[in-house]
Amino acid sequence: MYVAVGQFAVTPDWRENAIKCVNLMMQARQKGASLLVLPEALLARDDNDPDLSVKSAQPLDGEFLQQLLSQSAGNEMTTLFTVHVPSTPGRAVNTLVAIRGGVIVARYAKLHLYDAFSIQESRRVDPGDRVPPLLEIDGFKVGLMTCYDLRFPELALHLALQGADVLVLPAAWVKGPLKEHHWSTLLAARALDTTCYVVASGECGTKNIGQSRVVDPLGVTIAAAAEAPVLLMAEINAERIALARQQLPVLRNRRFAPPQLL
Repeated sequence: MYVAVGQFAVTPDWRENAIKCVNLMMQARQKGASLLVLPEALLARDDNDPDLSVKSAQPLDGEFLQQLLSQSAGNEMTTLFTVHVPSTPGRAVNTLVAIRGGVIVARYAKLHLYDAFSIQESRRVDPGDRVPPLLEIDGFKVGLMTCYDLRFPELALHLALQGADVLVLPAAWVKGPLKEHHWSTLLAARALDTTCYVVASGECGTKNIGQSRVVDPLGVTIAAAAEAPVLLMAEINAERIALARQQLPVLRNRRFAPPQLL
């Protein structure tokens, strides 16, 4: 299966961002991708207004998503990304959405909110309260995660024990001392923890690192971006997963009970 990762800088204008997403969907489909992963919180973003993502929140039947659903109609490529969806006045839920064939096929409300490194996502965002079901794409079982979830191995392990072959991660990883090192290390660690492929897309504006990656089940980076907008392509295969799980049977060798959501 071919996977695509679209990396771009989100602007304050949701219409402009929708056009970028549609163009990436078109390119990925033309290149034969079955899966396209786009960044986190791609509705709107402004360096001078950290709350714009929440202020710009739209319902799942809003104009932004309708444009992407229209592009998705009539083909079987699955596109994943996160948007902010209104909850209560002044607040929103950071929601991962998977679309295919013109409809929403899965959604996931971000469990771990980024209350770290002097940022408090929970100030305006409500957390999710459940682990999403797996999504099947071309015979692969795909688990959903979002950005800060990467620092919590319990979620990745839970998804793998449910049968995930691939973990997807839309992200907007904030720049800062050691943060790029954390990103690359954690992506490889989650792949090795679970013997899953990890497909991660990073927003590449002035405050976020970009650096989208596809990591294989033995922790090898098979596709990587720097800080500029790009569409990455990579091939993933079941034989590589089987080999990893034969050589490194961590899912069978573990001595702890499966992690459960608090």
